[in-house]
Amino acid sequence: MTLAPFVQILGRGQGRARSMTRAEAEAAMTAMLADDAAPEAVGAILMLMRMKGETAAEIAGFATAARAALGDWPGPRPALDWPSYAAGRTRGLPWFLLSAKLVARAGVPVLLHGWNSHQSDAASLRAALPVIGLRPAGGPAQAAAQLAGDAIAYLPLERLSPGIMRLLRLRDTLGLRSCVNTVCRMLNPAGAPAAVQGVFHPPYRELQADAGALLGLDRLSVLKGGGGEFEHHPAKDIALFGLRDGRPWTGAAPQQLEGHRRLADAPCDPRALGAIWRGELQDPFAEAIVISTAALALNAAGCAAPDETARALWSERTRYAAA
Repeated sequence: MTLAPFVQILGRGQGRARSMTRAEAEAAMTAMLADDAAPEAVGAILMLMRMKGETAAEIAGFATAARAALGDWPGPRPALDWPSYAAGRTRGLPWFLLSAKLVARAGVPVLLHGWNSHQSDAASLRAALPVIGLRPAGGPAQAAAQLAGDAIAYLPLERLSPGIMRLLRLRDTLGLRSCVNTVCRMLNPAGAPAAVQGVFHPPYRELQADAGALLGLDRLSVLKGGGGEFEHHPAKDIALFGLRDGRPWTGAAPQQLEGHRRLADAPCDPRALGAIWRGELQDPFAEAIVISTAALALNAAGCAAPDETARALWSERTRYAAA
């Protein structure tokens, strides 16, 4: 299918160009994921959308087509979808990984999926996974098996969908972020009923909440997190946007620690993740990041008493630190 009609919709010129409908966006993404998609047209669509700003209907249409291209999930659904697609070059260690482990220990299966442009750095998410006893899944089937056994899995985007990965990596050619980053956050490949999402730019909180509603997501929490990840800064008041029972919702994550701190002020050696998890190292700031982020994720999943549950799980973590 030619992409020319979609380029024309977006690029006709002042007064004539318009956003795509959800159906048009779904058809456009289906065509962009095809092996014979013209790269010039794909780049034109992505950059025209960047110039005008994407709509919730376009993101929902793109996500619907991208998810359909994945096929059926090969196992039980996780309870919580946790995308990780931020660059995060200034954010420090991925403390939210420990939060996800706490959520899994609460009996809430968590599927993490993503790709990070800084993944070659020593402090990247990929480097941190083995430190805390996790390993990337080789594909959806292995991720489903890990969820069944450990209630947590990390599925790299290149193993989930080489086609979507190809579109995401166009940033290297175009030099600019595209709406594919947002689509990846909305992908929810296993069809979890609840999701958490981080953003770097505040306007995307409402955009992603609106797209989630169009996609039929039941519960969603979106925050401006460290480097664009779903991670709470405990020394700040953070606004939350999202969905509860499929309807628009707003909330707040209040400040828990005094003083001006940056996420990068926490320990920066990846080994600190494992040491803090095992109780060999204490750092109040890092621990507050983990506990407060876990509580927000538990709330998104619909758990009762999320704050108390997160704190209790953290205090008990050394009993299962090796797991």
